[in-house]
Amino acid sequence: MLKEFREFIAKGNVLDLAVGVVIGAAFGKIVASFTSDILMPPIGLLMGKVDFSNLFLNLSGKPAETLAAAKAAGLPTVNYGLFFNTIIDFLIVGFVIFVVVKQANRMKREAPAPAPAGPTADQQLLTEIRDLLRK
Repeated sequence: MLKEFREFIAKGNVLDLAVGVVIGAAFGKIVASFTSDILMPPIGLLMGKVDFSNLFLNLSGKPAETLAAAKAAGLPTVNYGLFFNTIIDFLIVGFVIFVVVKQANRMKREAPAPAPAGPTADQQLLTEIRDLLRK
């Protein structure tokens, strides 16, 4: 069983998948930071100094100034600002993956099919016979 596991792990696809998962997790953190720390503050400023990460709906009816205060008090909240940030993260990651896959497909396009070979000697002879019979 250990031998089978070692063979499974040694396969190229498994190693490629492991590397892809690690890089994907790191890329996800970069995109999340880009969205919440760089992209959303200017958008919030343009929309009237709105902090998207602090937009929430308090379901308890008890007053809470910020999302952090509501969480600290244990109040039930709907965090639509964080959800909006997550949607932006997803769209950025989706677009980057689209571009990478498109470029990879462009690089590995198959060569055009070779032109069909001309007729064989037998086919040429039969064509000549057919043409002579038509006359």
